[in-house]
Amino acid sequence: MTGSDIPSSFRLAYVPGVTPTKWVRVWHERLPHTSLELVQATAAEAPELLADGGADAGLVRLPVDRDVLSAIPLYTETTVVVIPKDHVATAAEEVSLAELSDEIVLHPLDDLLAWETLPGRPAVERPATTADAIELVAAGVGVLLVPQSLARLHHRKDLTYRPVPEAPESRVALSWPEAETTPDLVEEFIGIVRGRTVNSTRGRAAAPPRPAKDKAKDKAKDNKGKRAGERGGAGGARNRSAAGRKPQSGGRTGGQGGKRGKPRGR
Repeated sequence: MTGSDIPSSFRLAYVPGVTPTKWVRVWHERLPHTSLELVQATAAEAPELLADGGADAGLVRLPVDRDVLSAIPLYTETTVVVIPKDHVATAAEEVSLAELSDEIVLHPLDDLLAWETLPGRPAVERPATTADAIELVAAGVGVLLVPQSLARLHHRKDLTYRPVPEAPESRVALSWPEAETTPDLVEEFIGIVRGRTVNSTRGRAAAPPRPAKDKAKDKAKDNKGKRAGERGGAGGARNRSAAGRKPQSGGRTGGQGGKRGKPRGR
């Protein structure tokens, strides 16, 4: 790929709770001339957005359709229960599902957890969104189980959360449209999220070829430097040779001078 073939921008989708800031910062450091556009999407919308070409890659929640999208799992989130700050469960460091059996556990329509059996007691009506469910928790209607990043995203001063180790967990992945060859800029971003160094050859777009005239100039400079080095080496050898010879004439002159300087006896 030549410099003119490299796209001038890269679109990255991300879902609520995922923070791409550190990776975006590295992108700007490594590819300052290729802009990165962030596209926010819900967890349900993100896979379709990628499949339709609305973004080049995305930070999404698994599962996704692997026949349509490629994906690299990045990390797994702890599930927490969001509760009022005066709730009895705040006395513990973590909460079991059994301890929620008497609670009304809100189950929003955009829930991200794959439940086999819902814990607690169901609410009369399912909230439309996680944000709506948070408002109901604050109103004392029930409690809510979500990935920890969503509890932080919807933080309120009157609410807190505790880990629930037995609950299903949510996995975050980097995903992009399935293709025979992964696009160069997607490879670049894969390298960034995997922590590859800037000198890594994997995942980096090929540098544009240098013009022939530049190569000729460099070759001429190399040859000139080589000739200068050879001349310098020959000159140094001559100097060393001259320094190693004894001044024969100077020795004879010195000897004669010594004889003239000795007074003749009368």
